[in-house]
This record gives sequence, C-alpha cells and structure tokens, in this order.
Amino acid sequence: MTSRSFTPRLGAMVAALALSGTAGQVLAAPVAPAAPPVPVAVAPLNLAVISDRIQVAVAPEVVWKKTGGYCDIGAMLKTTCVITSGNGDVGSNRLIAGRVNEILVAKTSTSYTYAQPMAPNLYHGTVEVLPDGAGKSVVIYSLLLDPTYGADPATREAKIAERRGFLKLMLGQIKAASEAP
Repeated sequence: MTSRSFTPRLGAMVAALALSGTAGQVLAAPVAPAAPPVPVAVAPLNLAVISDRIQVAVAPEVVWKKTGGYCDIGAMLKTTCVITSGNGDVGSNRLIAGRVNEILVAKTSTSYTYAQPMAPNLYHGTVEVLPDGAGKSVVIYSLLLDPTYGADPATREAKIAERRGFLKLMLGQIKAASEAP
C-alpha cells in the first residue's frame, strides 16, 4: 500500500470520527472488572453513649463565661490543665493532670467537643449549654466510647458506671461554679 492510497482512507476515518464526536479521544479496549475486595475482619464496636444534664439558675452566657474555657476543667477537677498547642479554638490540645491528652474537635458559642486521640476506646466528649427558660440553662455532658476495649462484660459495666460518676461530678462542678457570685 502506498502512501497515496492510504491518505484518502485516513482522511475519511478522521472525518468520520469528527462527526461521531470521538475525535481527539483515546479509545481503549474494555477492561475486565476488578475482583471484589477481600473483606477485612474488623472487631465490632460496642459503643456506649453516656449523657447527663443539670439545670443551672443562670443564663447560658454566664455558664459559658465561667466554665466554658477549654482548660476550665482543671480547676473543676482540682488538677492541672495546660493547653499544649493552639489557643483554645478547634485543633487545640489540652493536657489534664499531666496525662490525659485531648484535642478540641468542634466548638460553638456555648459548646465544645473533644477527642482523646490516642485512646483505643474512641473516647469523645461534648459539653453543651442551652437556654432553659428566662435566665436559666441546662448543661448537657455526653460521652461516646467503646467500653469493651480489652474488657469483659463486668468490666464494661464498671467502666460505664465510672463515666456516669464522672459526668455527675463535672455537672455538679459546672453548676456550682456558674451559680457562684
């Protein structure tokens, strides 16, 4: 085949491709479908949501001003709290009692959520203050965790009871600090 006999055919093919809208596109041979992914064995989570609330006889802004700082927890627990990075906004890290590392992951004008990044039990907490009538508030403290991590059922229940006690303590401290003159 000479180049003269090939050129008209090539021109006709380019014209046909242009009319079909596929000019300039690379046409590939069909690819065989990928094999389905191999399932990975993942231990089921047994998450517990533990939440409690307390009514406070002052407006939410007052509660938050007195107790909403990211390291105010130190004074309430009568221990140390140091912000090790950040300035108290999302992404800040606090160290409580020299051993509990928590990162601020969400924040509003009267709430924040933190996570313990190295905790194998997925520990997260949220403190939130909401209006509850004229000049009153409700403080809600919620925890999310997997208390089964390395635990038998009895230990799981003990861990949940311990966290419920922590919430009661914290809510009592928030109420006392908020209502103090």
